[in-house]
Amino acid sequence: MEKVDLYKDLEQQAHSLLEGERDPYANASNFAALIWQTLPDINWAGFYFRKAGWLVLGPFQGKPACSRLQMGAGVCGTAAKKAKTLVVPDVHKFDGHIACDEASSSELVVPLIKFATVIGVIDLDSPLFNRFDDDDARGVEALARFWVVSSDDLP
Repeated sequence: MEKVDLYKDLEQQAHSLLEGERDPYANASNFAALIWQTLPDINWAGFYFRKAGWLVLGPFQGKPACSRLQMGAGVCGTAAKKAKTLVVPDVHKFDGHIACDEASSSELVVPLIKFATVIGVIDLDSPLFNRFDDDDARGVEALARFWVVSSDDLP
């Protein structure tokens, strides 16, 4: 299956999972599990939510992770601070990378934006170098937009 079709299928599954549910944590939990189960060659999929100057760990699938990341630090913090998707082919070459799992080699981080404000990020890690590309970025950005409009505000 081509990536574009994979992400269309993933988005359809997400629509079914979130139908009638507005709780942001329930929706993030199902999103993380769906991404983890569907996308090949990933070793972590989850959410970090913005609280003051930090990104705080939310629902995820994979090994235990860093509980708090500072805005502007590491791949997640940089993506959140810049409000920009980051595709990192080799995390070991990313200045300031925070290694929550030494097995991760590449990363994709997509900001969650609501009313022009970053409220968190979706973070995907892979043990493979160059795992993520522009198709992955566009696919996860579409999922992120859907999660935002399908979920009530975070407390």
